[in-house]
Amino acid sequence: MPLLARMIPAPLVVDVRRGALAELGTILADQRISTSGRVAIAVGSTYGPIVQATFRDGLAGADWFTVDGGTITTAIKLVEQIRLRRYDAIVGIGGGTVLDVTKYAAARLGLPMVAVATNLAHDGIASPISTLDNDAGRGSYGVPAPIAVLVDLDLIAQAPARSVRSGIGEIVSNLSAIADWEIAHSLRGEELDGLAVSLARTAAQAVMNHPGTIADDTFLATLAEGLVLSGISMVVAGTSRPSSGACHEISHAIDLLHPQRRAFHGEQVGVGAAFAWFLRGDQAMFNATVDCLHRHGLPVRPTDLGFTLEEFEGVVGYAPQTRPGRFTILEEAALTPARISSKVNAFNDHAYARTTSPRITPEGVPLEDQ
Repeated sequence: MPLLARMIPAPLVVDVRRGALAELGTILADQRISTSGRVAIAVGSTYGPIVQATFRDGLAGADWFTVDGGTITTAIKLVEQIRLRRYDAIVGIGGGTVLDVTKYAAARLGLPMVAVATNLAHDGIASPISTLDNDAGRGSYGVPAPIAVLVDLDLIAQAPARSVRSGIGEIVSNLSAIADWEIAHSLRGEELDGLAVSLARTAAQAVMNHPGTIADDTFLATLAEGLVLSGISMVVAGTSRPSSGACHEISHAIDLLHPQRRAFHGEQVGVGAAFAWFLRGDQAMFNATVDCLHRHGLPVRPTDLGFTLEEFEGVVGYAPQTRPGRFTILEEAALTPARISSKVNAFNDHAYARTTSPRITPEGVPLEDQ
């Protein structure tokens, strides 16, 4: 008998709205994640006290742990703290750093993990990947995806505007990553998962074509849902391919070559995606990507990230080494140092021409005032 369906692990709950955090206890009980309330809750130092105050009279059986930094050492420390007692689940409440540390700890302990996002900086909210700093720079670790995802728009509204805008660059880069995956499928025979592509592409297009800004709840909800879908697309594919291509290779190269100068991840992959579209010669997608980034006040050119063109040339040249075996436009183009220099300079000129108006945020505030 032919196999007519496939089983895809997905969150039991995805709750994106204002006040979602207050329902955490109810969700844990109703979904049988923890009927006893014996959960370990990891929080960051910024929102930790605020969040803990929310549950002063609830979740009495929970123990609270503070995550300080996004390193593999921090994650292992959390594992050692939590393994001293028995818990039904681990809850991570915070931005990408807290969630990545918590996902890694949950994987090591074999416990289900609930993600409560207080920021929308990247698509790690529901992804099966934990990105942590290590002795070699930064690494990506495969982990089970969260069993439930909550995004409280009240908390998102309090996050720094720049970090929330970063999530836009992250989700928009999906379209470039998909193009790279399609190239690898066409030229190298790499297996392409159509469902994963559909999820990642739909999420990116919803954000790219939305007329709102981060000041609007409808836009924030679309961005949050898009980031969740992007994470699920990686679960479906069993790889980061739906959302990681040349754009992310460029970002990883920045992290490794210039660790003290790296910007937000979404800012870097946004510029990487724009450059990848330019390399492909796809003027329509280059324009659409640059317009979206510029409209939301995100970096578009290497200089917007604080790099000279010569430094960015070095980043592009090194980028393929960050993901050995992953075929993208950077590998297909067979870039020599001279060709990299020519392409980077031409990219900078075209991006500048596309963004000649004063750079302001969607809220009408000059970036220098942010």
